[in-house]
Amino acid sequence: MKKMNLYDSAGFSEPTHKSLLVHDSPYFKIINFNFKPGQGLPIHSHEVEGQLSILVLEGEGEFLGKDGVLPARAGDVLISDIAEPHGVKAIKDMRVVVTIAPPI
Repeated sequence: MKKMNLYDSAGFSEPTHKSLLVHDSPYFKIINFNFKPGQGLPIHSHEVEGQLSILVLEGEGEFLGKDGVLPARAGDVLISDIAEPHGVKAIKDMRVVVTIAPPI
């Protein structure tokens, strides 16, 4: 077993986002991203099979995708195929947890 507190382990930084690899195994990967307003991950995709989730732990921002922009706030989860274009952008300080299965 492994235990980690994301609030103690990773903060925020300028001019780019802060990331922390929480877990990496042959089955799935978990990454914590912390974004200041205006920071994020641009729309992108991966040419592999699998799925991902983006869970907003705190803050406010936008989920980005091929079909447009969706509001994102604490408690929201985006679930998508990895091959589908996806991204995220912070409006306020924003902590997200991304899970990728299988890991890429």
